[in-house]
Amino acid sequence: MKIPFQKYQGTGNDFIMIDNRQLVFPKNNARLISAMCDRKFGIGADGLILLENHSNCDFRMVYFNSDGNESTMCGNGGRAICRFAADLGLVDDTIVFEAIDGLHHAFLLPQSQVRIQMKEVTHLISSHEGLFLDTGSPHHVQRVDELESLNVKKLGAELRYGQYGPEGANINFVNTSSQDYFEVRTYERGVEDETLSCGTGVTAVALAMHYWGIVTDHWVKIKTLGGILEVEFQPTETGYRDIWFIGPVDHVFEGVWMAD
Repeated sequence: MKIPFQKYQGTGNDFIMIDNRQLVFPKNNARLISAMCDRKFGIGADGLILLENHSNCDFRMVYFNSDGNESTMCGNGGRAICRFAADLGLVDDTIVFEAIDGLHHAFLLPQSQVRIQMKEVTHLISSHEGLFLDTGSPHHVQRVDELESLNVKKLGAELRYGQYGPEGANINFVNTSSQDYFEVRTYERGVEDETLSCGTGVTAVALAMHYWGIVTDHWVKIKTLGGILEVEFQPTETGYRDIWFIGPVDHVFEGVWMAD
């Protein structure tokens, strides 16, 4: 079986993109998806995304982590699939698509930037260790002083499993010392390692910075290992709405996977 694919990345968060409008991809084959995402024996990616037809909007996004399991919303993946849909000639500059957490609006901007609307956030749980919130995927945000030397994989795994159990959460460590932007490093469940960038994680960090009163603006710039991202939002009595996540997306390469 030959599987055509495209490879996209958004600030280093990389994805295998597959046009599955004909519903031929074996999406229940976790072993295949994991093999394709493998960085030594496969294409290499943080996740795999299927673009499928939708009766009421431009397309449906189906996202799988690199372990082969279908997962919750991926912000960088959402931006990447918008660029993919445009490259396929399916959309113009204004996009509406459905992901696992509902409908998303998006806009293609100049210089390969994509602006995507994230879900409203109404449930934030604060503890002495950090802040938990769901931005389409569950996230823990924790402030640290020595971000550069932090063992993100070790500490992230300890929190991911120890505090949040088998289902887990994504773990974000943030340094708040810079006046121009916040630096963040993220451990992603499903990848079970640090990634260069995480869109729902960046969104969670931006909201946490406002929730803690570290910023008063409704616009936050965040530096990940893979580059700079921006988040805009409006606070409400119960949380945040009108959340927009903005950043670059690039097409990396294309190919054909030769499946057994």
